[in-house]
Amino acid sequence: MKIVSRNEELLRDALSCIPQPSSRASLASCNKLIRFEDISAAAFKIQCGVQKTPCMYSRLSKQYGMDIYLKKEFLQYTGSVKERGVLYLLMSLPQEQQRKGVIVASDSNFSMAVAYHASELHIPVFVIMSTSTAPARVKTCRDYGAMVISYGTTAKDSQVHARRLAQENGYLYLEEEDSAVYLSGLGTVGLEMYEQVPKLDAVIFPAGGHCGLLAGSAAALKHLNPHISVIGVESESFPVLQQSLKAGHPTDDQACNNHHFYGDVSGVCFGSNSLQLTGKLVDKVVAVREEDILISMLRLLEYERATIDAEGAIGLAALVAGKLPELKGKRVAVVICSGNLELHLLQQCIARALTLDNRVCRFSLVISDCPGDMSKLLEILAREEARVLDIKQERTFVTSELFTVEVTCTVETRDKIHTAQLRNALLERYPTTAWTER
Repeated sequence: MKIVSRNEELLRDALSCIPQPSSRASLASCNKLIRFEDISAAAFKIQCGVQKTPCMYSRLSKQYGMDIYLKKEFLQYTGSVKERGVLYLLMSLPQEQQRKGVIVASDSNFSMAVAYHASELHIPVFVIMSTSTAPARVKTCRDYGAMVISYGTTAKDSQVHARRLAQENGYLYLEEEDSAVYLSGLGTVGLEMYEQVPKLDAVIFPAGGHCGLLAGSAAALKHLNPHISVIGVESESFPVLQQSLKAGHPTDDQACNNHHFYGDVSGVCFGSNSLQLTGKLVDKVVAVREEDILISMLRLLEYERATIDAEGAIGLAALVAGKLPELKGKRVAVVICSGNLELHLLQQCIARALTLDNRVCRFSLVISDCPGDMSKLLEILAREEARVLDIKQERTFVTSELFTVEVTCTVETRDKIHTAQLRNALLERYPTTAWTER
């Protein structure tokens, strides 16, 4: 990657934005808009510590009528783009603070990135997690080398405890904010995409409350080519960014929650720097439904063999939902920022997405409880090439005539058209067939 000159001077500018050891609370005091030079300096400094992830042409392109390139940030070591901002932040800390250590209080991608890179830089790192945190996340942070402490039943309890430990022991308490250093690190994604995909027309980013990736990358892309359209995507359930842009200041959406399915996209808007950059540089912010996110996750699993969480899939969801018709025929890059989907959610997400995509359906019908009638039903399913996933028979509580059985079938089909063909075939033979609506 080509780096602009004056790197040492730029790095000194970044260092001046970090609180000195006497400041133990947070990085909120670092409050200035980033420049393109700051992002270039960040790219130079972190190039040996994070992956230069591929931005590859996707097989989904034909399906959605545009050239889609996927920036696969989920291939970072901790599975998240947050590593870029975290590494630059940690490398920019004064040596005295690096010696004392840092502390974080959450089970987010940000905390996992801090745990890994602080350990790699030999910075003492402590992660405070609530007792309700998934055991897998606790184990992961410990494997990265962090000292993990379980405290409190809520995230707020953990944060209060972490701040107290920071004050008592001289640790620097870190939380995901929009300091110039952190945003500059995240903005290196924009630099890489511009280099990897010539003649880009648009780039789609996840947005939501934590819109640092969107803001930082927009600063890089708009400097390199003001004609590139930069688009943010958030959930309809948590339109935090749109509300904040409309109000002109960060808002605290009371509807937000910390459900692990949504990750950071359901968080509150955390800073005026990101909001100001977004309002100035981002061309459009759209919202998508939960159903669109699930189908996007399914598409990425099928076509890219990538297990992606909601935060990573939300950018593609805007294309799945048809929210951006103006991009038809264009060259579009989509940032797949995170792949940390918890295992207990994986099966639920796939099953629900298949149903929403009209590829798993359920129907009930009543047949005679005589030898051969069940075989005839199965013959129809075989002839229509439907794969039977489950079949149940109910005899005792059937309200129809005697000596009948109610059969409930769950079957898999190819697509919506195939499902309609199967439905018509069954209705022709069994007019009282009842379909379970999704």
